[in-house]
Amino acid sequence: MTTDFDVVVERDSEGYYVASVPVLHGCHTQARSLDELMDRVREVIALCLEEQGLPAEPLEFIGVQRVRVAS
Repeated sequence: MTTDFDVVVERDSEGYYVASVPVLHGCHTQARSLDELMDRVREVIALCLEEQGLPAEPLEFIGVQRVRVAS
């Protein structure tokens, strides 16, 4: 059985790519390259699924918005 997951990818100030899987609590990883990041994402998803199981109610990905807040 295969399951698709939405992954949010960002780049930090040091140039590392950071990936998060919103539907799996605490499921995130980082890497220097996008290829390495995708390998690590698959690994961390598998680990999160072992620990948490499949989400009870999957989320539907709608999009990403940037919100500016004064600080």
